[in-house]
Amino acid sequence: MAATTPAPTTQPVTAPDLSPHLAEILPDDVERATLVARLYDPEAGGPCVVALRDDELVDLTHHAATVADLLDREGAAEFARLAPATSAWPVHEVLAATLAGRTDVPHLLAPCDLQVLKACGVTFVRSMIERVIEERAAGDPSRAATVRARVREVIGGHIGELVPGSQQAVRAKEVLIAEGLWSQYLEVGIGPDAEVFTKAPVLSSVGVGAEIGIWSRSTWNNPEPELVLAVDAKGRAVGATLGNDVNLRDVEGRSALLLGKAKDNNASSAIGPFIRLFDEHFTVDDARALDISLTIAGVDGFTLESVSSLREISRDPLDLVSQAMGRLHQYPDGIMLFTGTMFAPTQDRDAPGQGFTHHIGDVVRIAAPPLGTLVNAVAHSEQAAPWTFGIRALMANLAARGLL
Repeated sequence: MAATTPAPTTQPVTAPDLSPHLAEILPDDVERATLVARLYDPEAGGPCVVALRDDELVDLTHHAATVADLLDREGAAEFARLAPATSAWPVHEVLAATLAGRTDVPHLLAPCDLQVLKACGVTFVRSMIERVIEERAAGDPSRAATVRARVREVIGGHIGELVPGSQQAVRAKEVLIAEGLWSQYLEVGIGPDAEVFTKAPVLSSVGVGAEIGIWSRSTWNNPEPELVLAVDAKGRAVGATLGNDVNLRDVEGRSALLLGKAKDNNASSAIGPFIRLFDEHFTVDDARALDISLTIAGVDGFTLESVSSLREISRDPLDLVSQAMGRLHQYPDGIMLFTGTMFAPTQDRDAPGQGFTHHIGDVVRIAAPPLGTLVNAVAHSEQAAPWTFGIRALMANLAARGLL
């Protein structure tokens, strides 16, 4: 099952066939779900805002030119269900084309547009400990096992019960400093302030079926399966989706000041497949109780499976929203907020003590029954489809279509 790690290369690799995942893209209770998305229409030369009704994706763009417009409406879920549509596409044809990588026919994009892409880190104990390991290993995976054992010896049995910012957390910080194990990651994990950063530029996320990118120089990296909240201009969480906050562990491990290079690269942010709007059938409490599964299948036969429970998050998702957006910082087009992951892979792939890292061609499947499945294949960022359709292109396209 293990294979020798290939030397970094920018040679293109044939994209894996994602079509076997077609049946699992939609939520398991799709008939009750209020789902919105963005669909690229080649005839229009740009994106359409769509909602899923029965077996069709219906076009609402003439009523809401952007997803940000739709999310800002009072009663957005009712609007998505009932607003008159101008055209429609069979959902299974669109999904099949999307998973096949077809760009010459209607296909899904990331379901967000003008929202700023924000992310919170170190919101789960397990990932917090792994961030300490990254820092202490200085980006060298061969040192990780030794560092991991030392960290767990000191904090593994105590830190899981801490409430961030509490007096107990303050006392724990004093103990960890005395043990020589205090870290910037523990500061945001148990301190009063959450880590909040900008994941990627507006409009740069890829959607279901697209390639996700890792820097060809990276030799230690992993997916980060996360709940992503759709937040409107007033700071209200109005829906949820799935995300992959692709991370280069070796780069961030060398220095936290390299966070931008570790997190923000071409195709390093994936969101989708749909935004499920909160309504009587799916609420914030339902999002708080989600189990998010991750499956990685490599062309070398390697497989890895994991499940993250939002019940184990150390900061409430709405607290994260309030720390990202409010009187301190406004986002008039809303935000998409990655809420963090507890996934921190330690399973060896290539050699004992080396841990997990991606191989080109890995198929990454992130799923939660109420939200569907986000599936992508791994490529080098330099070889993934370049990001060319930005804010100016979107505005020009909408204006040409008489939508602005």
